[in-house]
Amino acid sequence: MCEGIANELGGINLGDKRLNRRSCQVIEALAANPQASINGACSGWADTIAAYRLLDNHKVTPERILQPHREATLRRIREYPVVLIAQDTTELDFSDHPPTDVRCLNRPTRFGLYHHVHLAITPDKLPLGVVGTESFDRAPETLGQANERETLPIEQKESYRWLKGYRLACQIAGECPGTQIISVADREADIYDIYVEAQEQHQRPTDSRAEYVIRVKAERSTLERNPEAGPAAYHKVRERVGRSKLLKTLLVDLPATPKRTARKATLEVRAIQVTIKPPHARSQLAPVTANVVLMEEIGGPDDDTRVSWLLITTLPIATIADVLHVVECYVARWGIEIYFRTLKSGCCVEDLQLQTKARLENCLAFYNIIAWRVVSLTYMNRTCPQLPCTAVFDAAEWKSVWCVVQRQPLPATPPTLSEFMKLLTELGGYNNRTTEPAAGPQSVWIGLRRTIDFAVAWLAFGPEQSRSCV
Repeated sequence: MCEGIANELGGINLGDKRLNRRSCQVIEALAANPQASINGACSGWADTIAAYRLLDNHKVTPERILQPHREATLRRIREYPVVLIAQDTTELDFSDHPPTDVRCLNRPTRFGLYHHVHLAITPDKLPLGVVGTESFDRAPETLGQANERETLPIEQKESYRWLKGYRLACQIAGECPGTQIISVADREADIYDIYVEAQEQHQRPTDSRAEYVIRVKAERSTLERNPEAGPAAYHKVRERVGRSKLLKTLLVDLPATPKRTARKATLEVRAIQVTIKPPHARSQLAPVTANVVLMEEIGGPDDDTRVSWLLITTLPIATIADVLHVVECYVARWGIEIYFRTLKSGCCVEDLQLQTKARLENCLAFYNIIAWRVVSLTYMNRTCPQLPCTAVFDAAEWKSVWCVVQRQPLPATPPTLSEFMKLLTELGGYNNRTTEPAAGPQSVWIGLRRTIDFAVAWLAFGPEQSRSCV
């Protein structure tokens, strides 16, 4: 498994063959025990020092580390008719042990990085890889100046990263012409400049064009005046779509989250096309015509757990199936939240203690690939259950786990991925009861760590020496 992850760095070019070899060794070591420190993951002081020197080398950058993985991800993207590029930002808090040159988060006493990731995901939530990352922090003197930055050009704002994310999706569309690329993001990406740029892209023939699905945060206005609300008031987009024809009523099971208990929810679905007025601070921009979809929970609790999604999109809404496809694309965005949880809890990146921001960002690039691999394996178990486990795991891994968990002779043929993942996730604390949902990333990353230990023991003391399972 961990030797396989080095394939994601195939063809890496760090400007030195020794650095290229070392990068593969480092990612294998970190992937074998993702929750360990760098010292704990490396085998001995010499390998530890070599890993730190790699992270500190001026030739090594996050972009160079991720480049071969990005190319491998593009190859996977080309195998699918539709792929989502989900973008989102997570906060990495290093306040207890900040690198010397890392600046603030949202307060002068909190130090760390905002880590923005672009993750390629299929509509059925299989993550294909990381196609881009960006990290930033804040100078203490800029905190609390959001209103002052409102009228700045988009290129001078932190929110520019969302527009760059849409442009990246367009670039990928050009590199993968046989695949429909859809940029998907949550409320923070509700940036009017994205809608303007997408409208311009759709008005001229080009293969480098991505669709988008974004959840609306701002109180967007139409071009139609609302004299009842005041002489300078306009009708609101949410109001207009809320008064449109009911297309479908759905009864869905909402899973439990830290903010809500599991419940059944009744959702009403509506969709219309509207022309949106540019915001006051960006009045020089053109109006935008786009499709909007509203998912509104009926009879739900009157708190922030009540489902109320207003989605803006360039995807068609001509049929109910089209509208539900828009909703499915947004729901699939949840995969990047699972990815961030794996990066922070499974890989423990906030526990990294590195002296400089450059070293930290280089190390994060390795963990970006490792976290993707864990989440990918989790969803491969759900989407490709009949795949032979040997497509992902080597002989020492599946054989050692089989003997430890099953305590039976090895089967004549390797088990399927689904059969083997039941054994692996048992090692991670999953009970595998028929009433439980499929195992999540936490059981997978714990099971993987134990699997590596068993595989090492198998190679050292297995049948080649004893001719029996212990």
